[in-house]
Parts: sequence; C-alpha cells; structure tokens
Amino acid sequence: MTHLIALIDGSSYSQSVRDLTCWVAERTEASVELMHVLGRRGVGSEPADLSGNLKLGARSALLQELADLDEQKAKLELKRGRLLLEEAKSGLEEAGLSSVTSKLRHGDLIDAIGEFEGDADLIIIGKRGEAADFAKLHLGSNLERVVRSATKPVLVASRAFKPINKFLIAFDGGESAMKAVRHIAGGKLFTGLPCVLLCVGKPTDSLQEKLDDAATILRKAGYDVDAGFEAGEPEDVIKNRIEADGIDLLIMGAYGHSRIRNLIIGSTTTEMVRSCHVPVMMFR
Repeated sequence: MTHLIALIDGSSYSQSVRDLTCWVAERTEASVELMHVLGRRGVGSEPADLSGNLKLGARSALLQELADLDEQKAKLELKRGRLLLEEAKSGLEEAGLSSVTSKLRHGDLIDAIGEFEGDADLIIIGKRGEAADFAKLHLGSNLERVVRSATKPVLVASRAFKPINKFLIAFDGGESAMKAVRHIAGGKLFTGLPCVLLCVGKPTDSLQEKLDDAATILRKAGYDVDAGFEAGEPEDVIKNRIEADGIDLLIMGAYGHSRIRNLIIGSTTTEMVRSCHVPVMMFR
C-alpha cells in the first residue's frame, strides 16, 4: 500500500477519518491525499415564477439580491472547504506523517474519486456525513455510492477511532472475500494482528475447502488465524462475534447483489456498516 485517499467533510466523523488515516499510513508508510468535494451548485435561488407577484423593477432587484447571495454562499463554501483541509493536513503532520497533500474539488464526489483513485490503494470515508440522520442511524448519502463505484477497497471510519488490535474477516467463499484475503496477505497493514476468519451458515464441502484455502493463505503470510463456521443470521452472528471477541475492525465483501434485490431482501453490507461500532473495510 503506497497511497491513500481520505475524504474529509465537516461532520463529526472527520476526526475519526483522520485518526484512521494516520493509523493506516503509519503501518504502511503510505502517502495521503486529503480530498474535500464541493457539490455542484443547484439551479439557484430564483423563484419559479414571479411575474404575477412583483413588478418588473422589484423582480429584477430581488433576482440580483438572490444572485449575490448565491455568489457569497459559494465563496463561503470554498473558504470552509479549504479550512477543513488545512486543519486535517495540519493534524496528520503533527501526528508525524510527512507525505500529506490536499485537494479541493468541485462537482460530484463519485466523479472526483473516479478521476484520482487510479493512483490510490485505499479510500477512507466516514460512516455518516454532515446531512445524515443520527437519530435514525441513517448512513451517509454518499457512502453506498462510493463503495459501489470505487474500484479500490473502501475503509469506513466509525464514530470514534480506537487502536486496532484484532480484525475479523466475514468470509462467504465469494470472489470479493477471497480478494480481501489475498489483499491482506500481500500487504502489511494488518501484520502482527490476530485474525478471525468467520463463515456464517451451514458448512458444506465446497465452502469448507474455500475457508481452509483462505486460512492457509493468511497463515503462510504469518497471521495467527482462528477460522470456523457459526450458524445464524449473518448480521446477528457477525455483530455478536465482534462484541464478544473484542474485534476492532471488520473486513467483508460489499454489495454482492443488485440494488433491486437489496430493496427486496435487504443488504448485509448496509446493515453491518450501520450497526457495527468498528471500522469496516469493504472489497468489491
């Protein structure tokens, strides 16, 4: 791992994103690109139809005031974005990171990630953004979009960072799970940390073989692996195991089914990210 993209906004998760980014960068000696994206401006503040309510002169004056207000708002958003990046960059440098840059972009977040993720090994984002509904535990509006569109692993920061001493891989035998196993075995982010390799469901010969293969790959890379099956609903089993074993980070495949199917039967990915109080690293 050589380069990270950390997405920064003004939410309460930004500090956790910074702390998690620092932890990853220190363990992998990666450079960091802090990114803040200003969304596209809307159609403006002009009312739909003022012709029947105001005289021409009054209407023109009002439209000019609204245009001036939009311009001032855009300037303030730009200034705020720069301050957020400066603060995050200073915090990482004070923590000892030497290779930190920042980037302020206009437009759509997904377009910005698509433009720059080619040089990155990992994307780090907060679980919820500034507009998320904490009372209802809604996820950030951009989180699923980022995970579904990114070609690189995405690491989702929890509300508050704590040292990561043990990690769990939710293993289902699929390609994304094997991709995660190979990525971990080939890198040094989790070197020296014990690993729980958990498969939820009834053991089958095929799935047992895949689980054994995954455990072998990790053990050859030097990991202490506790691999096994556990019956139950994936969301409940994984969450309970995280709490019981003191797991500090969850690794799993992301969105294995289409959006339409998820609307019908729900999504393990969404539920795990929503309910878990630890960072989640996802692979597609």
